[in-house]
Amino acid sequence: MYIHTPFEENRSYLDTLTKLFNLSALDVNEAEFQLVYDELGLQLFKKDEPKLGAIRVDFVTGAVAHRRKFGGGKGQAIAKAVGLNKGAVPTVLDATAGLGRDAFVLASMGCKVVLHERNSVVAALLYDGLQRAYQDPEIGEWVQSSMRLEFGSSHDLLAQAQWRPDVVYLDPMFPHREKSAQVKKEMRVFQDLVGNDQDADTLLPFALQLASKRVVVKRPDYAGFLNDKTPSMQIKTKKNRFDVYVNAAMK
Repeated sequence: MYIHTPFEENRSYLDTLTKLFNLSALDVNEAEFQLVYDELGLQLFKKDEPKLGAIRVDFVTGAVAHRRKFGGGKGQAIAKAVGLNKGAVPTVLDATAGLGRDAFVLASMGCKVVLHERNSVVAALLYDGLQRAYQDPEIGEWVQSSMRLEFGSSHDLLAQAQWRPDVVYLDPMFPHREKSAQVKKEMRVFQDLVGNDQDADTLLPFALQLASKRVVVKRPDYAGFLNDKTPSMQIKTKKNRFDVYVNAAMK
């Protein structure tokens, strides 16, 4: 992994990211990927496929901001899955945070969300996106009070948790078949960077033990149940579904 910035004044920030997420431990001799920090924030490039462009976390503008404003609010499938349509505003632990988009949607509807991410590069991208969101005059205050990142494996963090969220949310990496350019770009990069979550099945027992109300698992429509466990109910969209495992009624 090659990490750099064109601006020397940003060097200290990159040093901070390197220490926080142990980026120095990445193999620089296999520099298939490049992290660049510039005026747009931290960006990830796949060096042998420059046409794919950059991947970065942006909660302030673009598609994520549009979804916050016009995505359907509590009528969205994810809102129903976590129980927001019941009138409750649950606390959520997103145990497979990735780029944080679903967590941001839930936070924008009032949920307090803790995000777990174990991949160093993805966690650094997410951290940088959150830092920029915290400073935004429109959304900064509620994002700072609603979204908190914890770096590490959810297998460890769930087992050590000292609190019980209402909902544990799981969206493990899975081979995708979508053909849209945006999804294809990100999935190609992420499959190479992160791979599939081969140990995702073992997250479900931890999650079921920890969640006081329910566990929600996001899956492609063609994927089997996580850990081969049949959910209490399902909420389906055009390409995905939410498998909901109910521990207790949402109040």
